[in-house]
Amino acid sequence: MRTAITKELLGGLKPKDAPFEVRDTKINGFLVRVQPSGATSFVVQLGRGQRVTLGRYPSCTLERARKLALNALNASGEGKTVAEVKSIVRPQASEAMTLASFLKDTYATWLEENRKTGKAEAARIKAAFKTLLEKPLAEITAWGVERWRTDRLKAGRKPTSVNRDLNTLKACLHRAVEWGKLAAYPLDTVKPAETDDRGVVRYLSPEEESTLRTSLDAREAQLRASRESGNAWREARGRELLPVRNAAFVDHIKPAVLFSLNTGLRRGELFSLQWRDVDLRRRLVVVHGATAKSGKTRHVPLSDEALAVLTEWKKQAPDPNGLVFPGKTGERFHTLKTAWSSLLEDAGIAGFRWHDLRHSFASKLVMAGVDLNTVRELMGHADIKMTLRYAHLAPSHLHEAVSKLRPAVVDRKAEEKRA
Repeated sequence: MRTAITKELLGGLKPKDAPFEVRDTKINGFLVRVQPSGATSFVVQLGRGQRVTLGRYPSCTLERARKLALNALNASGEGKTVAEVKSIVRPQASEAMTLASFLKDTYATWLEENRKTGKAEAARIKAAFKTLLEKPLAEITAWGVERWRTDRLKAGRKPTSVNRDLNTLKACLHRAVEWGKLAAYPLDTVKPAETDDRGVVRYLSPEEESTLRTSLDAREAQLRASRESGNAWREARGRELLPVRNAAFVDHIKPAVLFSLNTGLRRGELFSLQWRDVDLRRRLVVVHGATAKSGKTRHVPLSDEALAVLTEWKKQAPDPNGLVFPGKTGERFHTLKTAWSSLLEDAGIAGFRWHDLRHSFASKLVMAGVDLNTVRELMGHADIKMTLRYAHLAPSHLHEAVSKLRPAVVDRKAEEKRA
């Protein structure tokens, strides 16, 4: 098969019972080979029986493979042997390759193509490991990273933040070994810093939730009154009226807050939710793995309130096939900070983030007696350890345990008889 090799083509290639190849129409000799296992490699053919494998997709990007193919063909045209060409396009792990150059030339591109948070991860490495960036990969040692961690902790960084930075570096170096840029992984002995993974969880008290709901209603009434006043002014002048005059909600804030309180969706999951993922008849929403932090799809049942909110909200959705909570022009939200901060200020609620609505959801379930594994499934936690932070909110089982303790009573008369 001969066609232009593109990202779209690569994404659609399916393995067959036998290996097959697709030759590029742009660079003569450049091709992609697909194995029955699904492994896809870029190859350049220099002559009859003379081939050089450039790298495996997607670790090796299409752009990089094209550059390597051109370099190989040019070198071959200059009389270089196949062995010499291989040394040019597939250098062994080089002690001269620094963390910065590996990040810039290889890893950052791979991150952006394969990770939802790829850009952020690359930026994290650059910001957190400034002292290591110009070090050759082969000179990054466990001792050096331990010193880096000590300095960060002394500077006041939280252990959880330091662990997050460290994990990004570990993932980077694992890839360097896998791709032949580093001979051996150096951080096997570097363990995460000790953290309190059962710290204080911020959730709404019954009084705070009541106040928040009151503030939501007050905000709706205020905006509705303002809109009615504006529409009266527009109507008197024959102008187009503001939309959704008699709808259940004046905008997305109230339904989004109530929906989050009843489902525990993460903010990113909420912003990415589409109407096609909502089944009102079966009272379910589907959070797809592509938008979930765990990477795994989960089904979240709708409570009575969540169902009522979505039913009413769908009546005024601008695009019934689009996002459930879109921006003004249908785009995906990235933050609701301004409206959310104003709402909290009006409610007099301090130290509370949007993410804490998720904590409130889980906390209410646990306090209602729902077992932790069920809460884990509803929250989409990959590990039960994440859910254990809510365990203290259901102390009844602890009380039941200690209530079984009884004072030891010795029958002195029986003891005396036996003696």
